[in-house]
Amino acid sequence: MAFFGDLVRCETRLYNALNDQLRSRHGITASQFEFLRHLRDHPGARVGDLAEFFAIGVGATSKGMDRLEARGWIRRTPNPADRRSSLLELTDTGTALANAAETTFTAISTLIRAALAPEQLQAAAQALQQLRTTLEHHKTGTPAG
Repeated sequence: MAFFGDLVRCETRLYNALNDQLRSRHGITASQFEFLRHLRDHPGARVGDLAEFFAIGVGATSKGMDRLEARGWIRRTPNPADRRSSLLELTDTGTALANAAETTFTAISTLIRAALAPEQLQAAAQALQQLRTTLEHHKTGTPAG
């Protein structure tokens, strides 16, 4: 399936380009940026919420949060509804970093816009959204732990 190979290779190249730019401009990785941006837009999320959204394991997500917390970008607060979990929120430093890195993320999107005509981009976005919705609905590729 050429489509699958092209999809994966495009994602890898775009992610690598984003990662390189975020590292050089902000000292963070693409995955750290994704976590920070998600927490900025969803304050009070739990580790399990992030793991589900990003389709990664809870253990890997928790370790990622430990790293962000150690750098002073997030804080954990007790979850009043469940003593076994914490709520995650950005610190002021984490918010400023997420906002600054957002400009780099937006600039990378020019690579996509340069390669595709507007109608192609819209069709690709719709197709990927439909594919993602179907995969998530059927829990395809959801990690076990």
